[in-house]
Order: sequence, then C-alpha cells, then structure tokens
Amino acid sequence: MLKSLSEHHLVPKHELLSADETQKLLSQFGLDFDKLPQMSQEDPMAQELGAKVGNIIRITRNSPVAGETLYYRRVV
Repeated sequence: MLKSLSEHHLVPKHELLSADETQKLLSQFGLDFDKLPQMSQEDPMAQELGAKVGNIIRITRNSPVAGETLYYRRVV
C-alpha cells in the first residue's frame, strides 16, 4: 500500500489555512493576496489537502541553520 505524500521525510509540513486565518495573515503582515507566491491546484500536496483556487497553504520547513521557517503559497 502506498503512503501519503505528506508522510515522506523530505516533504515539509503543509497546512491549508481557513478563511479567518487567511484574513488574519494578510492584515497582520500587510500582504496583498495577489503578490503571494503561487502553487498550482494540480500540485500533489495541494491535491492531498483538497485545496481550491484562492486558498493559502502554509509550509513549515525545518533547517539546522535557520530553525523553523514559514512560507505561504496561494493556490491558482
């Protein structure tokens, strides 16, 4: 049986933000939604999360040098 893509040790943690979390993120950092980096709706992780166009995905990466870093992508 195949494992979920998110269980692979090289894939960072991906989370789908709720509408409230999205608004809070955009207002907290003064971001323009259209200027966020893009992630295709066809991306395997976007499909696994059930992301729709217009959603935001938070990616948490761990680095031995920088520690934990957060990245945000809008689904197109």
